[in-house]
Amino acid sequence: MISGSSLILILNMSVTAQANVPPASAPAVTETAALPAIELPAAEKTGGMPLMDALSKRATSRAFDAKDLPAQQLSNALWAAFGVNRPDGKRTAPSARNWQETDIYVLLKQGAYAYDATAHRLNPVLGDDIRALGATQAFAHEAPVTLVFVADLAKTGDPIAAATAMLAAMDTGFISQNVYLYCASAGLATGVRGMVDRDALGKRLGLRETQRITAAQSIGYPKAAAPE
Repeated sequence: MISGSSLILILNMSVTAQANVPPASAPAVTETAALPAIELPAAEKTGGMPLMDALSKRATSRAFDAKDLPAQQLSNALWAAFGVNRPDGKRTAPSARNWQETDIYVLLKQGAYAYDATAHRLNPVLGDDIRALGATQAFAHEAPVTLVFVADLAKTGDPIAAATAMLAAMDTGFISQNVYLYCASAGLATGVRGMVDRDALGKRLGLRETQRITAAQSIGYPKAAAPE
């Protein structure tokens, strides 16, 4: 696990917290014939494991099966992470001053996507498999899904404020814990990390100067133990 203080250092910014601004929309991307958008099935918002049971099973995994996740499980995980859960557009995880500054990029075998929470769909970003850039540890490369949490500090009103960095780090933690609890409930493996090739990954995703990668989190089926 990574601490809030570590994330603040990663974001590497300075000064003060700022006034509330309306949340901005998901990253702008263009659908291409080579990599069409993925219309996610509606998330399953009822059922699942009781909360206290999920908390008792929450754990960080370091081994993933390479088997692809079904679209329904990916949909559920993304909605749990930072989906829209109210008519006013607010989310499953809190964000400072309702900035909703965290964008989730989804790295899959067929390419990279940006999660549009309002439309509940994946918008295409890049038609290459860049999952290896989402982790410096080899164990994560086998995971079928890697979520990349990106703080778009332009949505906060002051992208160079030290307090803004702290709040963005906190917001990433809320989202990551939602993913942990969903995965525990669904019997999936997951693990968050700060060890990401930020420069290379940011360039491939076409991130702007005010967009900072805070963390990455892989999701997959637990890897079966090798027979003795």
